Amino acid sequence: MKERILDYLKKEHEYLSGDEIAERLGISRQGLWKHIQDLKDLGYDIVAVPHLGYRLESSPDRLFTFEITHGLNTKFIAKKIQYFDYLASTMDMAMQLGIQSAPNGTLVLAESQTKGRGRMGRGWFSPKHKGIYLSLILRPKISPSASSVLTLLSAVSICETIKKLVGLDAQIKWPNDVFIGNRKIAGILTEMNAEVDKVNFVVIGIGLNVNNDKRSLVAHATSLKEQTGEAVSRVALLQELLRRIESNYTLLEDKGAQPIIDKWRNLSLTLGRRVKVYCQHKYIEGQAVDIDADGSLLIRKDSGLMHKVFSGDILHLR
Repeated sequence: MKERILDYLKKEHEYLSGDEIAERLGISRQGLWKHIQDLKDLGYDIVAVPHLGYRLESSPDRLFTFEITHGLNTKFIAKKIQYFDYLASTMDMAMQLGIQSAPNGTLVLAESQTKGRGRMGRGWFSPKHKGIYLSLILRPKISPSASSVLTLLSAVSICETIKKLVGLDAQIKWPNDVFIGNRKIAGILTEMNAEVDKVNFVVIGIGLNVNNDKRSLVAHATSLKEQTGEAVSRVALLQELLRRIESNYTLLEDKGAQPIIDKWRNLSLTLGRRVKVYCQHKYIEGQAVDIDADGSLLIRKDSGLMHKVFSGDILHLR
């Protein structure tokens, strides 16, 4: 009911009669007033004027389900949303939902996480109402060995979203980090439930620093607010990110991995640089020359031999 009331209020810039809203919704004026009070408690600035009615002055920057779905217009992404004020980990919740047959495109959102995590069990600092912390359940028809392209797809989608919404150029550090300049703004975690030759589902976790100030940022990190000097609408940013993910996912289904890989190359912070990667308990050093069709990094060692790295911690040397 609250969603329907907001839908009416958002469509009109002038006052709406309480009698008219109540009649449309099939509720009493008293029932409408109670829902309006509940919306005010959630942070919506709704003005009530006798003989004129109600008008929505402003909405809170909260990732409420009805805020995200309003005007989203996706085909399958975020048709089902699980929203939490706080959660230990959106990844843990999404993995549970995936096992319980949650549909393709199910989105788990939290305003904060107490045990947010990145690759290799590292923590992800998730201050409340500052960033976007999400996990998305996807059910792609790909082999387990090809699933890493979804990490590339997610990174590309983040960069495209940042460029469109705030005009900043973000770049991707292989395998799963997004940077602006020399500071990290987003991280991606991909986890999979699969059989030998079949992916049951993949969960893409994204942490994106949006309105963090310096005090709520870890070392070597940045946020969109720090970069632009002003607060950014998390709702608008998340909506665009979801649209970009769906668009790139559809491209992957229709055209295969190559168009996604081509986009990734154009946004790469890693290719062409000398790197050192720690993987399988050893270091590999050389020139990062390309990304393979399965998302692995191709490194040319000083000996001239090519080495294919599927995952690992990477250091840019120059």
